[in-house]
Amino acid sequence: MGPHPAVAAIRLAVRRVLHDLLTEHDLRADPAPPAASAPPPRTPSRTPRAPRTAAPSSPLVLVACSGGADSVALASALAFEAPKLDVRAGGITVDHGLQPGSAARADEVAARLTALGLAPVEAVGVTVGRDGGPEAAARDARYAALDAAAERHGAVAVLLGHTRDDQAETVLLGLARGSGIRSLSGMAAVSGAAGRYRRPFLHLDRQTARKACLVQHLPVWDDPHNTDPAYTRSRLRHEGLPALEKALGKGVVEALARTAQLSRDDADALDSWAAQADSAVRDPSGLLECAKLYALPSAVRRRVLRRAAIDAGAPAGSLFARHIEEVDRLITGWRGQGAINLPGRVVAQRQGGRLVIRQS
Repeated sequence: MGPHPAVAAIRLAVRRVLHDLLTEHDLRADPAPPAASAPPPRTPSRTPRAPRTAAPSSPLVLVACSGGADSVALASALAFEAPKLDVRAGGITVDHGLQPGSAARADEVAARLTALGLAPVEAVGVTVGRDGGPEAAARDARYAALDAAAERHGAVAVLLGHTRDDQAETVLLGLARGSGIRSLSGMAAVSGAAGRYRRPFLHLDRQTARKACLVQHLPVWDDPHNTDPAYTRSRLRHEGLPALEKALGKGVVEALARTAQLSRDDADALDSWAAQADSAVRDPSGLLECAKLYALPSAVRRRVLRRAAIDAGAPAGSLFARHIEEVDRLITGWRGQGAINLPGRVVAQRQGGRLVIRQS
């Protein structure tokens, strides 16, 4: 008798990601042989293959685990699948220090990851700042800790337990902010430097992950912040989405997740177009030519302007649509207006038919 359907689903999702990582790892480690090279001898199919333990040289994959159902399910699936594919599997839990007893809880999570057979395992404490609000500050501190852990251990990837429900919430949050299509595209299955972060569960719902923990008798911790109405995402999860499903019927989460993927495809295409157009709208000295910018479709032009502002020193996380709209008016609504101040002490101004964006 096979595993419970929920357990089978999470394992399959992780197996697919591990296969992708192994393919990428092999391509980086072993360049393709010359065309004239003879293929390596095949192992006879009748020869049984003994079980293998991942060698020290095998790629290491870490799982970020908070102790909640989504990440515990992910850790269990990684612990099950990694040895079969000669992959080393470890775990990281981050203590944000925002609740009483958080350090002890992080140690408990680390002990459970070790009990699953993961190694190395770390509980990492961070200091959460205030920039961007509590949720954004905690997220920034968490990713900084995960980046440092991946570098410290030489991991090829860090798995994150975001589900389809998380994706739907992210799309709605972007929509509420009036963000562009990139924000509506939600979270990418692969993100971070060199594709470090992988999200195997984006096509699975939260209930599947919780059910997988239940049938495997895995203890989970429900973060009280996830039900605290002081947090925007919590209100959306427990009030906003249920209200939408009541008004529009079931399937809202699936539709929003599908919207995210379609939006991401469109955003990727527009970003590619903008990257190609960038060099074509500059003069020999590298300055942006206003007439050539004006001729571009607005969606492409705004992407060129955003990239130019970031290259000049504007922090991407602080550069909003309203900033780019003001810069865009120097192209499309020129009336002799003055310079536009952007985050990071970056200034954009029109001079002699050229758009100059530089740090002051």
